[in-house]
Amino acid sequence: MSRTETADAPADDAGGDEEFDPVGTLALIAVYFAILVIAWVFIYYVEFLGRDLVVVG
Repeated sequence: MSRTETADAPADDAGGDEEFDPVGTLALIAVYFAILVIAWVFIYYVEFLGRDLVVVG
């Protein structure tokens, strides 16, 4: 029986010593959520808080 180089390689070697840091992902989700909320508030204002119902299209 012979051993290959891949059998001797460590299993947790992902090519670097950096650990996963989800701050950027959470910031991106927060920005998308803020855009969604702002768009929803704007549409709510246009459709329901104005005097007439506005249908575009």
